[in-house]
Amino acid sequence: MLDTVREVHTPEGVALRLPAAGPVPRALAWLIDFGIRMGLLLAASMVLGAFDKAGMGVYLLILFALFWLYPILCEGLFDGQTPGKRALDLRVVSSDGAPVGWLAACVRNLMRTVDMLPFGYACGLVSGLFDPWGRRLGDLVAGTMVVHVPKSRPLSVMAADGVMAPVLPLRPEEQAAIVAFAERAPRLTPERQQELADIAAPATGAQGGEGVHRLAGIAHWLLGKR
Repeated sequence: MLDTVREVHTPEGVALRLPAAGPVPRALAWLIDFGIRMGLLLAASMVLGAFDKAGMGVYLLILFALFWLYPILCEGLFDGQTPGKRALDLRVVSSDGAPVGWLAACVRNLMRTVDMLPFGYACGLVSGLFDPWGRRLGDLVAGTMVVHVPKSRPLSVMAADGVMAPVLPLRPEEQAAIVAFAERAPRLTPERQQELADIAAPATGAQGGEGVHRLAGIAHWLLGKR
């Protein structure tokens, strides 16, 4: 399966493009994580080998943690990225583009036991080949997908008054919609820019051209361009 793009639309009418990752980069990311886990396991065995039965008990706990908790904790704590995924610029997100939650991270990783059947991740590979966005069974059950992380680049639309914080708290999907608007705005007509900016008036406190500038300023603020 080649990498494809999934397009989802937010309630505000902004299209988000999610570039789905194919099996090759995902497999490479898994190999990196596997190497990290094996290295940690080897180091633990060398340290605990001198403690006989007590050391064996601790070793088994570490083995359990590395096999089950490593991916769950990494994806839950680090915005859907394990070290392997970060190295390959991949990220786990919800199917609607929102950040992955703890429940979804648990479900998709616990489902690995099914994806591994009957051997060599065969079920997961078959599922990924037939799914338009390369999702294995764990992703389908958890409502997640693995995407390429786009390279950060300066926004083409600059805020008239610099960066500004939103006047209301924003949900993750609303933050993503505002950033997507600012990235797409150069390709939109001024009328379409203002039409979309008017939808976000509660977050900007303005409409029309001023709303466009404020929306771009909020996007810069969300991206840390202070």
